[in-house]
Amino acid sequence: MTATKTYHSTPVTAAISYGLCVLLLVLANTIAMAEEESTAQENTAQENTAQEYTARVQRYPYSLQGTVSTVVGSPVLHTLRAQETLLDIARIHGLGFNEVSLFYPKLDPWLPPISKTILMPSQWVLPPTRHEELVINVPELRLYFFERGRGTVQTYPIGIGDEGWETPLGTFHITEKRPSPSWYIPASLQEKYGMAVMPPGPENPLGEFVMKFSAGAYGIHGTHMPWGVGHLVSHGCIRCYPEHIRLLYPQVKSGTKLEIIYEPIKVGVLNGQVFVEVHPDVYQKIPDFQQYAEQKLQASGWADYVDRTRYRMAVNLQNGAPINVTRTAPLTKASSSDGQ
Repeated sequence: MTATKTYHSTPVTAAISYGLCVLLLVLANTIAMAEEESTAQENTAQENTAQEYTARVQRYPYSLQGTVSTVVGSPVLHTLRAQETLLDIARIHGLGFNEVSLFYPKLDPWLPPISKTILMPSQWVLPPTRHEELVINVPELRLYFFERGRGTVQTYPIGIGDEGWETPLGTFHITEKRPSPSWYIPASLQEKYGMAVMPPGPENPLGEFVMKFSAGAYGIHGTHMPWGVGHLVSHGCIRCYPEHIRLLYPQVKSGTKLEIIYEPIKVGVLNGQVFVEVHPDVYQKIPDFQQYAEQKLQASGWADYVDRTRYRMAVNLQNGAPINVTRTAPLTKASSSDGQ
């Protein structure tokens, strides 16, 4: 007599199946939104396929009070062309390389498949802020420029300090602005470059503009090596794409407050839905990431509205893109304890 083995669904397999269904639904909705947004951004992308990259100021509306709205931007679609790399398409869409590589970890960055249409992760949960001026979130390698009077925010990808040269954290302010800056090379690097001061020019790592802030020798500046945006590459300074520093420099005034924070997990709200955006712990500062994730959720004020299965999946995925983690029950809470 042959025994027949019967398989029963366990809570774990049920949770996995449910989670996959949720992700498929979220992806379908995201693609629908992306198709609409892609049409509006197609001209900009075509312009940027040339050698000279351009950018326009994009202001996203937000609200930290009343009806909270702290997720900005929209995913867009991009069809890969011959000779394009992931670095190219990241820059075309105003993203850092880290954002595209996290979203597509198995895609060859140098030889992505021609004619393949992919979703660009051009949507972000806003970071927490006390001053609503300049905010840099180190783990996501991204800068936010809040214009509180307008109720809008601009956001740009950045390169940050490498291991051993970590970008400083804290609250600072812009102390000095210089166009065509000379680079006063730190004594520890003068032998490498063979000089104490590097004049303006194509080899100057400060690029066309620099905005110094009150943390010593550090600054926000352009770069002679745009592909470093989205990487840990500097000696602590903040590097922007040349086309982005040209936009930021005339807008940011001396005295502007700058918050440099370390928040690999951000929780936000859009249209009554709760989103979480999770990034890797780039400086290895968090000993227990799961515990940290639970603490961040509780502190957000939105824990009662979050599906824990979706939330855990997002925390484990760490793909740097906002993921809808809302429970099926309607969201009625107007504001949270920390403003997001």
